[in-house]
Amino acid sequence: MDVSSERKIVASAPGRAGILGNPTDGYGGSVISCSLAQRAKVTLTQARALEVTQSDQSVVLSSQNDFRLQGDFFDCVRAVVQFLRLYDLKARIEISSDIPVQAGLAGSTAILTSLIGALLYLQGKKASKYYIAELVRQVELNFLRVQCGYQDQYMTVFGGLNYMDFRDKEHYRSLGEEFYATLEPLADKVEELPFIVVHTGVARNSGAVLKPIRERWLEGERLVVEGYRRIASFCRRGKRALLEADWPTFGRLMNENHRIQQELGASGEENDRLINVAREEGAAGAKLAGAGGGGSIIVLHYDLDKIAQVLKKAGAEHILRLAPGPGLIVEKR
Repeated sequence: MDVSSERKIVASAPGRAGILGNPTDGYGGSVISCSLAQRAKVTLTQARALEVTQSDQSVVLSSQNDFRLQGDFFDCVRAVVQFLRLYDLKARIEISSDIPVQAGLAGSTAILTSLIGALLYLQGKKASKYYIAELVRQVELNFLRVQCGYQDQYMTVFGGLNYMDFRDKEHYRSLGEEFYATLEPLADKVEELPFIVVHTGVARNSGAVLKPIRERWLEGERLVVEGYRRIASFCRRGKRALLEADWPTFGRLMNENHRIQQELGASGEENDRLINVAREEGAAGAKLAGAGGGGSIIVLHYDLDKIAQVLKKAGAEHILRLAPGPGLIVEKR
């Protein structure tokens, strides 16, 4: 399978920040999440073999051994090629992203979504956004062995500001048997988003953070099961607060969300330090934006410029703003 010599296929997908309800997206819960302006991009052009480049790294995949996972950055391409069975693909794949690396903002998922979107387009296959989100989830779970929920896949595909319900998705199923999540776009109903996203600078791995908690949940540990049930209910209550711009209520729910994650050991020292700094500076709410163990936090504050300066001075690596823009975009240029 080749790419046309005259054109190139370009696909991109955004990062995301969990505002409320995470990480119950992997436990049949509910999440409010928003996309970021930062995106991952995949460009396919014609080549004599399958060449993959990212920054100053490159690899050529040709023999059967080349497609076995090797624990490096290029495993995302190997996993997608295996899943789609595109071993005869001849193309140059260029990968780039301005989403902070290992920041808990769905950066790796955005790359996978872009890659899968580009390759489906190349094959002439049309699929619904729901199907693509579930397809990305299958690759992450069954090929890359990443333990995480469904928020990342749905947000990188759909983009925007969304209330998402993942009930009946507590247990993973095959692609043909998965229920689709319920997704309600809220961007046109919310006039302001007084939040900033703060990357701590501490790298995180969602699988490392979530796998032990997942095992505790599957074993029925009351602290985990009841904690995640409560977080999901916070999200459903928070939807009304968000739509009514009731920021004191929304902030309290964010804080309760984070307190439970702390109790379960799913936060991290640097996350908690910056959250405390934000609250001392008047933040109405602050919590993890992802799974924890490093990564990023999200802060609700009435003066975003002021709190951004304070957190930057306190050691934040990156300060980002929510941007409810488009999800997966694929085009031929």
